[in-house]
Amino acid sequence: MNLVLVRVVVRDSQGKVVENLHREDFALADGRNPQVISFFNVETPGSHAIPVTTAEGANGEVAGGASPKAALPAIPQRFVSVLYDDVHMNMQDAVTVRDATTRLFGALAPTDRVGIFTTSGQATQDFTSDRDALTKVLNGIVPRSVTGHIAGVAECPDLSYYQADLIENKRDTQALAAATAETIDCAFQGDQTKAQIAQVMAESTAQRELSSGDAESEYAYRHIEDAMRRLASMPGQRVMVFVSPGFILAQLFIEAHDIIDRATRTNIVIDTIDARGLYTPDLGDIADPPSRSPRVIGIKSMYRVSAQSAQSEILAEFAAGTGGTYFHNRNDLDEGLRQAVAAPPVSYVLGFSPQNLKLNGSYHTLKVTLTGKQKFNVQARRGYYAPRKAKDPAETAKEEIQEAILSQDEIHDLPVDLQTQFFKPDASQAKLSVVAHVDLKSVRFRKAEGRNLNDITLATAIFDENGNFVTGGEKIVQMKLLDGTLDRLGRSGINVKSSFDVKPGSYLVRLVVRDAEGEQMAAKNGAVVIPN
Repeated sequence: MNLVLVRVVVRDSQGKVVENLHREDFALADGRNPQVISFFNVETPGSHAIPVTTAEGANGEVAGGASPKAALPAIPQRFVSVLYDDVHMNMQDAVTVRDATTRLFGALAPTDRVGIFTTSGQATQDFTSDRDALTKVLNGIVPRSVTGHIAGVAECPDLSYYQADLIENKRDTQALAAATAETIDCAFQGDQTKAQIAQVMAESTAQRELSSGDAESEYAYRHIEDAMRRLASMPGQRVMVFVSPGFILAQLFIEAHDIIDRATRTNIVIDTIDARGLYTPDLGDIADPPSRSPRVIGIKSMYRVSAQSAQSEILAEFAAGTGGTYFHNRNDLDEGLRQAVAAPPVSYVLGFSPQNLKLNGSYHTLKVTLTGKQKFNVQARRGYYAPRKAKDPAETAKEEIQEAILSQDEIHDLPVDLQTQFFKPDASQAKLSVVAHVDLKSVRFRKAEGRNLNDITLATAIFDENGNFVTGGEKIVQMKLLDGTLDRLGRSGINVKSSFDVKPGSYLVRLVVRDAEGEQMAAKNGAVVIPN
């Protein structure tokens, strides 16, 4: 049965996280249909602390000298991708967000890993806890135009992307008339007999400006997708923080929804921060008038204000579509970044099994509300995708295992224990063994030709201290057991050992077990330190 999980953060009117809520405090609807919350869990930053499993060396010493139950804070649990829109930022935006982010680094938890990415692709730092490395890349974030447009150099007519979109895509006659009037004044000194030529010039400039703006937006979208693809491959909770002054969608609505769909499918929350902070509509000043033509200053000022408002729509869309927070119209950007990056002190995980779910890959809207009358803000994902009927059992099993590998949530459908051991043949190499013990008492078998049949898949993945995949493997235990053998193994269970060549270091061990007949799963976390 498909279990849909929804992570929820509840805040009061001051933005403080609300604690001590219970299952009965929540209501959940799939579209218009209320759902029974069959799974409920309260999570804190420490609730996913991964213990060091018993990892013995060649002489029986515990790995790293730690006790089997000691916490290993070096292993990452939460990955935050901070994506800076340097394609659309101006220098003032860049300086402000750099300063705010620098103050943020001191508040990172030991289990947080942060990556810095940009929409230009020219400043990148993969996920790390190294603050010096993060600061070095951060200081290199500056505005980077990808079209060669020089700020402060006005064309004739001087059209914005917003006005060009009105002229070319929306066929707005008022916008074209304003551009034509501006061209008559700036190119022909007000000679009205040149109106036809001026209109041709205005349309040509609009086409050029629209093409340039579309290219910048396309370029930004491609790098947003790259950053999201990298984040989706990390094993743990995943958050993207998009810091941008915003930009106008024009004809790129499909691309925007594709990004939201991709985030929803990979359980990525996008928090957005308006890099402009607290601002009032910019009508321009004497040094930067909206037009050199007095006749169109009024309407050009209106377009400038409308454009500034339209820029924020993409930020609101990304946050609302993924259950994130849109932080805007405030000057304390460091607080916005802190809220976006820091794990909330308490979050609630709700789960439900959709009834009569059509397996057609369709999108289902979700709504989480509180049963009481409190005026709290509920932050949660806005929807999920139904499975596709076309998938065969093998494909479904593969996807379920892959999704479980890249999570750190533990699953207990099957009783499974995990142990690790290592052997060091020399100072630079180690052999890491992962031993899975599977209790067969609750495993379902299919009877055929006097035997009990089931296949159990055991997938193991080893990640380093920054969440990068190091090595892994998969084993399938095909069981065709006589009744007597099943009875004996039902009492003892089975052990499956996998070995991997690694170097000394700290590792997260992720084990996922799935049986073919009952389609039940188990997922376990372990951590091991192999000393130098």
